[in-house]
Amino acid sequence: MVSSREIEHTAAAWLARRDAGDWSERDRQQLDAWLDASTAHRVAFIRLDAAWRQSDRLKALGAGVPAGVVPARGSWTPSPFGNADEPADEPRHLRPAHTDADAHRHVPRRHRGQRRSLLRHLATAAVLALVVSLALGWRHYTAVEQASFRTAIGDLQEVPLADGSTATLSSDSRILVTLSHGERHVDLQQGEAFFAVAKDPARPFVVSIGGRRVTAVGTRFSVRRDLADLRVVVTEGLVRLESDRLPGGHRQPTTLLPAGSVALASDAGVVVHSGSVQQAEEYLSWRSGFVSFHDTPLATAAAEFNRYNTRKIVIGDANVGAMRVGGNFRWSNTDAFVRLLAQGFPIRARQQGGNIVLTRR
Repeated sequence: MVSSREIEHTAAAWLARRDAGDWSERDRQQLDAWLDASTAHRVAFIRLDAAWRQSDRLKALGAGVPAGVVPARGSWTPSPFGNADEPADEPRHLRPAHTDADAHRHVPRRHRGQRRSLLRHLATAAVLALVVSLALGWRHYTAVEQASFRTAIGDLQEVPLADGSTATLSSDSRILVTLSHGERHVDLQQGEAFFAVAKDPARPFVVSIGGRRVTAVGTRFSVRRDLADLRVVVTEGLVRLESDRLPGGHRQPTTLLPAGSVALASDAGVVVHSGSVQQAEEYLSWRSGFVSFHDTPLATAAAEFNRYNTRKIVIGDANVGAMRVGGNFRWSNTDAFVRLLAQGFPIRARQQGGNIVLTRR
């Protein structure tokens, strides 16, 4: 997992490179790709960029002109820190006459130079302190808490999140959670996860999968990633499924999914099955250690078992893969499933290289 400090260092390097003067279109594309890779990247860059721009404005305010503009001769505003010397360009007849008291207050030139240097350092320190305060204030407003979680094959894990929500990771799954004041964001990088979302209307809960997003406020739903495709199952509340522009250039319409919905999204479109919450819950029986099949092709059932086991079921015959199966099975007990297949179907099972190969007998 990349730490927030490393992300900030990278963001600072991008800012320095952008302002170096040799910024190219290729550099811009690389920066955009880095920003799109993670919400934490974008938040860190925006925060540091805001502090950087604010420091430019503060420097300009010291001269009383906009940032990037050089004041005309004689147009500088008086320094709030004072100046021990007389204005060099002021007409002599306008200068106040020296009095005896002025003579007693006369400071040697060397000491005046030291005082001017000290005042300059104090002014610089004050500006830097203000910039740091602004940056820290912006950091507090956009504070980011980031954590990554993953499971091995055959493991499940329930993770409490800092906002009060929980995430249950299925086998061989990985998520990156980013919490800020404005949004709760989860990047589902692999596998499947079920979310019980704490209600917070001011901070939407967004699960991203490539170019698609599933958004909720307070609800219960699961998101499963299969390469470029995804499945969303809603058991409570309402979620919104939307997408960025797909490889073909088109954007799929936003879909609202109430409880009981099962949505399957691919490049071809979004198909929604509406049913009861109980029917939707059957897709989530993996949380209890089971997989459920209803007139399911054996090839699909084998792939589902393989999600939870290192010893794979291999379909060695297309006719075998097309056979239909049904029932509830423990996903941890591959041997029992294969025995039932051999007893109830014209299927032969044999061991090969640590896997189980199914052929027609």
